[in-house]
Amino acid sequence: MLKKGFLIVILGPTGVGKTELCLSVAEHFHIPIINADSRQIFRDIPIGTAAPTIEQQSRVKHFLVGTHDICDYYSASSYEQDALTLIGKQLETDNLALLTGGSMMYIDAVCKGIDDIPTIREDIRIEMKRRYAEEGLDSLVEELRKLDPCHYEIVDKKNHRRVIHALEICHQTGKTYTSFRKDEKKERQFNIIKIGLDRPREELYERINLRVDSMIADGLVDEARRMLPFRNENALNTVGYKEIFTYFDGVWQLDEAIERIKGNTRRYCRKQLTWFKRDEEIRWFSPNNVEEIINYIESVVN
Repeated sequence: MLKKGFLIVILGPTGVGKTELCLSVAEHFHIPIINADSRQIFRDIPIGTAAPTIEQQSRVKHFLVGTHDICDYYSASSYEQDALTLIGKQLETDNLALLTGGSMMYIDAVCKGIDDIPTIREDIRIEMKRRYAEEGLDSLVEELRKLDPCHYEIVDKKNHRRVIHALEICHQTGKTYTSFRKDEKKERQFNIIKIGLDRPREELYERINLRVDSMIADGLVDEARRMLPFRNENALNTVGYKEIFTYFDGVWQLDEAIERIKGNTRRYCRKQLTWFKRDEEIRWFSPNNVEEIINYIESVVN
């Protein structure tokens, strides 16, 4: 048992209903919400990221929502540092802190810690982006095979961002990316209560479809058009914007892009659930059972 305080982590797939449930929990315990959604970190894209509204943020104070520019470099390691700082400050004055989101790597970064991998210098990032554009992915994959054969064997060779990141580490440090990967769980100075939210699959899919329709009605296309000059930034390499950008390119009609958003969001939802279901520390609830969830938290804390 760790030393001080409890971090409540409320997680679950996209569209399950985390936002409203967390507002109720936060209001009950009189604590703020720390965001663990990797895209809600960025400002100027609130519609496509389903960021908390102004009204919701007026009900409960939120941290790490809209704090970074779309062009800012931000990683799971950056998030680990920022979130732990906020949690530490909260637990100095209260016995509880609340973190919520669906970004698997961000949640694991806080709960388990991630490897101490160096932050990439801007000149290295620019150079690797140039090389990817000019040489293509196959050339970079072959270079990774030579520089770090161990990581080459396990990396997703079709995921250019993962290949590039490994090469960035190799070039910046002169060491292999493998040498930084320890996969050791870090000790935290607080107890962790993990609460997972889930719904019947068909109900969850219907909520996702309706939410995409609401995003379109709220102006997602115009929001994506404003972001078009930044389409290659990592913050926009996500479901919603990629499909609308393809519509702008004339490849799809708008109706097709919307259906693709729905299908890809459902696919991401399944990926989230597969990831989270492996964690035996998570206690699962329906998001409709607010009182049951609050009672469970109180039973653990008291």
